[in-house]
Amino acid sequence: MNDIKNIVLLGRRNAGKSTLVNLLAGQQVAIVSEVAGTTTDPVRKRMEVPGYGPCNLIDTAGIDDVGDIGVMRSERSFKEASMADLALVLFTGNDFSPYERDLVRRLKSKKIPFILIHNKEDEVRLDESLRKKLEDEFGCKVFSLSGISGEGRGELLRLISDSIAGGEEMALVPDSLAGEGDRVILVCPIDRGAPEGRLILPQVKTIRALLDNKAVVTIVQPSQLKDVFAQSRNFKAVITDSQVFAEVSAVVPEGIPVGSFSMLMARLKGPFGFFLESVKKIDSLEDGDRVLILESCTHHASCDDIGRVKIPGMIQAYTGKKLEFSFVSGLDPVPEGNFALALQCGGCMATSRQIVSRVSLIAEKGIPVTNYGLAIAYMKHLFNDANFRAFLNLVAE
Repeated sequence: MNDIKNIVLLGRRNAGKSTLVNLLAGQQVAIVSEVAGTTTDPVRKRMEVPGYGPCNLIDTAGIDDVGDIGVMRSERSFKEASMADLALVLFTGNDFSPYERDLVRRLKSKKIPFILIHNKEDEVRLDESLRKKLEDEFGCKVFSLSGISGEGRGELLRLISDSIAGGEEMALVPDSLAGEGDRVILVCPIDRGAPEGRLILPQVKTIRALLDNKAVVTIVQPSQLKDVFAQSRNFKAVITDSQVFAEVSAVVPEGIPVGSFSMLMARLKGPFGFFLESVKKIDSLEDGDRVLILESCTHHASCDDIGRVKIPGMIQAYTGKKLEFSFVSGLDPVPEGNFALALQCGGCMATSRQIVSRVSLIAEKGIPVTNYGLAIAYMKHLFNDANFRAFLNLVAE
């Protein structure tokens, strides 16, 4: 089950980024003109990359934009770059300037893979000595492309597919937790927090991952769990919604690992070890401390919202402290200021690169970051529970 990767096009104004987006997508997505600075805000287009699957193409403003607003546009382009799974860096006219060099430096510092593209080959062909110099210096292929005629499109798509598909992706559910023939229980509460007519995305992803592992899946609501165990205890693991962690753990027989969907997502998407280390910070929160809640999607917050209502309430009740909470939706910028702790959601609507980039920026400021599910388990004292520890050991391998 491939992640939807973000492919960001970067370069100076009039490097042909918007033309390339349209060429790769096979349709008119971005406005193209000879006027420098036509693209102001990032333009996104979902497309299928042959050999990989669905990806987001993201067109950006020029990294050399000018003026106060232009500088803000350029910084927005750099922000998109920092969360890219692959960057396409365009330059033209055999002119690889300090702008491109600074951009590549930033990409390499974030360990973001990139492809250098000499665009508009129909106007000025790439000098082979420059190609060799750049490939030797940066250790990557320099691709030549005519954005107008489209010559090289197929080869570029193959290179993109190879770049984003390279390396084995971590499985959401490791074989150590549930392999072929293993029976697993999923506890999925149907309440006001559940979307009408469907399951939440982490539950759907877990079901698919278990089926890919050829495991046998039993799906129940919390009230049905006791009856299931009355009939059989032959289960490899129990995976539950974090909000009913304590209720579920009280019913599961000894020796059956218990964890949550959120924990699996945290392991897949983020720095799981850092999340585990940071969760203990909850114990040392003091009156007046600021806590940052990080959501990775934009949704309508209800009175039962897990991030905006329930978790803040749990933390206040657990610590007995008066705390201040700030909330970030989607991938909006993190507010300035000192925070004692940040909590990241499971990140089902974001890529691993986006979550890791966001968490890294916060961690660089000395702020511990943990995950919703781990925080709930910690405050419910489940870290002392043998079944929970067994689950943790299996997914942390």
